[in-house]
Amino acid sequence: MRSDGVPAAAPSRLTAAGVLLAAGVLLLTGCSGDSAGPDIDTSSPPAAPSSSSAAPTSAAPSVPALPVPAGVELTAQGSQLTVGAAATVAYQPRQDLVGVLDITVTRIEQTTIKRSFAGWQLTDEQKGSTPYFVRATVTNRGESDLGGRRVPLYAVDAANVLVESTTFASAFSACEPGSFPKKFKPGKSIDVCAVYLVPAAGQLTAVSFRPSQEYDPITWTGTIEKVKRNRG
Repeated sequence: MRSDGVPAAAPSRLTAAGVLLAAGVLLLTGCSGDSAGPDIDTSSPPAAPSSSSAAPTSAAPSVPALPVPAGVELTAQGSQLTVGAAATVAYQPRQDLVGVLDITVTRIEQTTIKRSFAGWQLTDEQKGSTPYFVRATVTNRGESDLGGRRVPLYAVDAANVLVESTTFASAFSACEPGSFPKKFKPGKSIDVCAVYLVPAAGQLTAVSFRPSQEYDPITWTGTIEKVKRNRG
């Protein structure tokens, strides 16, 4: 659902050699809880950021503070970071689970459908999207095993709409993994890569951590590189 309240198109599938790829073109802009991603607290799905929503603020956080281990200091909501900078964040993948992560967005890459998705059967909408790979290093700083959870990052397009990452039913060697391993225990680190298909030939303008509508997002911006690898 876009910020003007118009529902977004439902996610569709890409197929190649019998392998399914769920296209992550679900636009999360204050839709109902059923539309939120599997790693987002569905009681408060994210909304599209306004043009000023990512600006640093000195006001008190608009959402209740989550419990974090002693010695962990969370990055301020609204922080605007550059690629290569780290943020420490807390979120609720579900009501009874709190995750605490160090996230460093290390690289943002733009590719093309022709280059990275050759051989895949695409819908017209998917053919018209702009694909991006977002690489990050993530460390579990909390006390919970976050195994199997998706990386809690979104792409932000030029219309200030959040775009959910694409999920794969099989390996996509050009950019993986987009989720944490089956066991992702406290203290563990992993390099991840998430795929975003920005609809309507859109452009990625930022990477966002925004676990709920009330959360003033933390964003990363920087130089967008050309994709290094040609496999997929």
